Amino acid sequence: MTITPEEKKELYAKYGSSESDTGNSEAQIAVFTKRISMLTDHLKKNRKDYNTQRSLIIMVGKRRKLLNYLKQIDIERYRAIIKDLGLRK
Repeated sequence: MTITPEEKKELYAKYGSSESDTGNSEAQIAVFTKRISMLTDHLKKNRKDYNTQRSLIIMVGKRRKLLNYLKQIDIERYRAIIKDLGLRK
């Protein structure tokens, strides 16, 4: 249910400037999106796991804040990450 370090490095390399660029907004959004999709699958099987449900809601809020920040800074990067990750809005 967790993301392996190799998967994180791949996401950082794809969306950041390098594998070690963990502070890039796009890379953080991509990691949050991967974790959110994993937790969503988990919650489909375990409906009464309320701790995971709370964690999912917190994570979605953090991703939303990062997306809002990115939209304020550079609208083209925001549109590109939304399109690439397949997020709505």
